[in-house]
Amino acid sequence: MLIRDAEVWGHGRCDLRIAQGTIAAIGHLDPQGTERVVAARGGALLPGLHDHHLHLAALAARDASIACGPPEVVDAADLAQALQSAPGDGWIRGIGYHESVLGHLPDATALDQFVADRPLRIQHRSGRMWLLNTQALERLLATAEPPAGLEQAGSRFTGRLFDADAWLQSALASTPPRLDRVSAQLARHGVTGVTEISPRNDPFMAAHFASERARGGLRQRCVLAGALSLADAAPVGWTPGPAKLHLHEAAFPEFDAAVAFIHDAHRQHRPVAVHCVSEVELVFALAAIAEAGPSLGDRIEHVSVATLGLLDRMADLALHACVQPSFVHERGDRYLADVEPRHQGDLYRLRALVDRGIPLAGGSDAPYGTADPWAAMAAAVSRRTSSGVALGREEALSPDEALALYLADPLDFTRTRRIAVGEPADLVLLDRPWREARERLSSADVVATIIAGELVHDRVDQPPGERLARAEPAA
Repeated sequence: MLIRDAEVWGHGRCDLRIAQGTIAAIGHLDPQGTERVVAARGGALLPGLHDHHLHLAALAARDASIACGPPEVVDAADLAQALQSAPGDGWIRGIGYHESVLGHLPDATALDQFVADRPLRIQHRSGRMWLLNTQALERLLATAEPPAGLEQAGSRFTGRLFDADAWLQSALASTPPRLDRVSAQLARHGVTGVTEISPRNDPFMAAHFASERARGGLRQRCVLAGALSLADAAPVGWTPGPAKLHLHEAAFPEFDAAVAFIHDAHRQHRPVAVHCVSEVELVFALAAIAEAGPSLGDRIEHVSVATLGLLDRMADLALHACVQPSFVHERGDRYLADVEPRHQGDLYRLRALVDRGIPLAGGSDAPYGTADPWAAMAAAVSRRTSSGVALGREEALSPDEALALYLADPLDFTRTRRIAVGEPADLVLLDRPWREARERLSSADVVATIIAGELVHDRVDQPPGERLARAEPAA
């Protein structure tokens, strides 16, 4: 493939040839043989974007789910309408519930008021809790013993299920979803690589993702993070990722157990990725990493609430950070209502991390955040909530810095991926030069996405945007 007249990132306006999945030449080039030619017309040609934190299976499952929280559902009437209009006659799977909808976490009896004749399970927006109605409870407990995470009130199960996705999957006898639609969606955004970072990723899930890659359902390159057990079972040809330590302030592991987990990950030559969405979780994580001894690439996920002193400690430990700038836009108004004013300045910092030399990368946390990295970049620059209120404006990044979050090497945030001869041909072509695109930061500007030299998303629909060309025969 020859991409002609592009604004090639780091090279200016020129042509780029792809051969055997890699970048073969950059300069002023003529077509060869019958190679495909794409006319870029001065559009920016960037390294493909990498989403450094998402949950592929959950994102795919969302397509078959009912939204049960903001912005689609904001009160009891909305929830009733959403659930009662669910298609089919079997299980109803809801997602995105937030306490603001009903003012509390409903139990099975409360959910029966919305749906009593079908089994219903609703996932909390945090991703770590399911809410079950009575029919759902009865069906699940008829096939499996109750897990420790199924809440009880006296002798009665409430229907609130905590941190038990593996048990739920087993009790439902369900198989992980296909990833075709998710992969196509990501390709439309210019995403050529992902880090799948669910803590329960184990050999079974590794085999599923490998199968999806083999049959072409998942086109993106994938770094697979998750359980310690992945070290001995990661599919051949896949990039091993960090070991995920998922902290919850309400149920911390024993400190020595957390330190042992970090030691075990390092013995596998894997960094750790520690989930931290509260100040207390970050304090715990930094203490555990310090006790175990930090290793190259150890990272904090989210860094949702961080004082400047904790950021200084992260810098001292040479930790990396994976951030989700889109949450300021998507959830900022809720944060402003729920978070104490004294902590609002500590939410989802960016500039303070950069100023301390902490290597950064951006992730979506999809489906718990938007899978569109351009929306996240725009949020990193504007620092505005969906209602337009500024939240931590001093933490804003420039458009170039925001883009860099998605150009970081997924295994080394200190390295920025580049366009150069010999590099993998993972590229995204925009319909305008970067000086214009940086003012918009919109996925609508993505014209084409190329992974390993193959065009996986193509919006070049104006002739002669794409054509087959033949070189002149040699004299």
